[in-house]
Amino acid sequence: MLPSDLWLGFGATAVVAVLLLSRAWRTAGLWLALAVAGQMASLALYVSGPGVTYQHLRFEHGPLRTALALGLLVLQAVAVSIGLWRHAAQVRAGLGRLLPGWRAPAFVLLVALAAAKISRPGDRSAGEFALAAALHLVALGNFVLVGLTLAREPLASWSARLERLLGRASDAPEPGGLDRFAWVVALGATLLAALLNVLAYERSPHVPDEVVYLLHARYLAVGKLWLEPPPVPAAFDLDLMLLDQGKWYCPVPPGWPAVLALGARAGVPWLVNPLLGGVAVLLAYLLLRELFDRRSARIGILLVAASPWFTFLNMSFMTHSLTLACALLAALGVARSRRTGSLGWAALAGVATGVIALIRPLDGLLVAGALGVWSIGFGGARLRLAAIATLVVVTGAVGALTLPYNQLLTGRAGDFPIQHYVDVVYGPGKNNMGFGPEKGLGWSGLDPWPGHSPQEALITAQFNLLGLDAEGLGWACGSLVLVWLWLLRGRWSRTERAFALFAAGIIGSSLLYWFSGGPDFGARYWYLVFPSLVVLGVGGIARASEATGSSARTLASVAAACLVAQVTWVPWRAVDKYHGYRGVEPGKLESAPVEQLSEALVLVAGRRHPDFAEAALLNRFEDESSSVTVAWLRDEATLEALLAAYPKRTLYGLRDGRLVGPLAADAARELAREVAESIEGVR
Repeated sequence: MLPSDLWLGFGATAVVAVLLLSRAWRTAGLWLALAVAGQMASLALYVSGPGVTYQHLRFEHGPLRTALALGLLVLQAVAVSIGLWRHAAQVRAGLGRLLPGWRAPAFVLLVALAAAKISRPGDRSAGEFALAAALHLVALGNFVLVGLTLAREPLASWSARLERLLGRASDAPEPGGLDRFAWVVALGATLLAALLNVLAYERSPHVPDEVVYLLHARYLAVGKLWLEPPPVPAAFDLDLMLLDQGKWYCPVPPGWPAVLALGARAGVPWLVNPLLGGVAVLLAYLLLRELFDRRSARIGILLVAASPWFTFLNMSFMTHSLTLACALLAALGVARSRRTGSLGWAALAGVATGVIALIRPLDGLLVAGALGVWSIGFGGARLRLAAIATLVVVTGAVGALTLPYNQLLTGRAGDFPIQHYVDVVYGPGKNNMGFGPEKGLGWSGLDPWPGHSPQEALITAQFNLLGLDAEGLGWACGSLVLVWLWLLRGRWSRTERAFALFAAGIIGSSLLYWFSGGPDFGARYWYLVFPSLVVLGVGGIARASEATGSSARTLASVAAACLVAQVTWVPWRAVDKYHGYRGVEPGKLESAPVEQLSEALVLVAGRRHPDFAEAALLNRFEDESSSVTVAWLRDEATLEALLAAYPKRTLYGLRDGRLVGPLAADAARELAREVAESIEGVR
């Protein structure tokens, strides 16, 4: 992987080279080049990295880099100020129509609220908010100038191209099937996510949850609901694996691992989420055409495919891509049933909603509630009573499939394995929804205070607001600017209100949970607000177009923001954060011929995560004939138990991805003492 600055440099060079070829486009192209340079400079000031941390504006990359970045940002601010002053009449008129009176300062306040993360100390946090908000507003002015400076000739050409590509605007929905436009966008989204999975993620899970999702998928793929207990449980200790009543199993709901098992069985588990991302684009297109005109639907799926949040979750092994695809299918089923009266579409919506309950139960409950309200007439016409009954019955029947699964694993149908796991490992009630001093699992780096309170809920919500604003679209001006325009402009349609209410439900329910989701893939606990973000964003584009009197200029600014994000934010995030995320470096194990060591015992010297977690999947726990055994050398007591359990195995050590050995027992004991000292206090 190339250093992030080189990736950014390549992107800037490509944009400048393409857009300065034509004299007619030169002024707008120069503003676009400045926008690229400005976002590069701002990213050079951010500290994020592959650790479990949020991004912060810090001057910690050396004096020369910091001085160059600040100098470029000052140059951008001066140039944008002069550019806006030269177009003052147009800017003043458009702003007066779009955000009159109190709405303009309210817009600035909303931009600032999501620009940074609340942190300590307070004065440093206030300074970061002020600087980040200023960078956002300068970038916004820069994108506005891209649209404003399109000359008459390129503007006419751009308008004609948009009409051919997107179609004409209409006040009525245009239901229909998939077309070449949708297929091309879906294919592009799939290929980009797959490429990032190969280059940045190296086709390997990095988050502890992802490791056990893949392990769970592997044993489901061979028809097992649990694994036989390992001979030395302490040596195979993984987060989110529970040994209980003679069963060793992953307690997460089975919906996502069951789908991932299809990829595991085919030998390409890393490709499942990129494919689901393409499916989500197609479903989003069909849904948007049920609700809006074709032009809005096409703009909508372009925003979907251009979203770094969407792309990186599709790159991962997390549950969210499947959840989103099912939610879109469920909404499409209700919309089609409303239009056609079909019970089949209502049944399909019920199946998709029930599957969400098998993936993420709370999300399933929220989607079921939202679709229930939508089906009885909020945000659209009411479904037939038979269709409503079908939706409810099928949703309940599919969701109830978890009950026999719970019974088999925990012995009680109403006892969910994941809740049982938390109660056993951390203590009863600590992971329950609600407020109280007992809530939380003691993750001090991610949980602001012990317990959970309304005050903490608002603070963790602000963490997610930052994640949504930063990663939703990756825009230098903030990803929520279109939503703020929609919100402040008013005159909301029934459908837009329905999507906004659903987003509010997702956000409101998350306030009752002690954990925000952390910095893994942005505001991932809010991921189901993504369709609302797109719908309200399209609404914001429409309001801006009405106020400025030029859809082509507005879309030029939006296209510029998306393009800049693709050539700056996406490669920066891929290299800076997700390559080697959480310390996992799969490439190290490629030079260690562990899988070729028949009848060996490979001792991983290091921490449970990432050292043992990334090596643990070299085991084939689901295959009883597998002869490769990779165990965690956590301390001397564990080593002695391993020596007793595997008396005839040849010992090897695996440290920092390097295989050493064969080892004598005494050498292994010395290595165990070193490991115990280095990870003292780590379970």
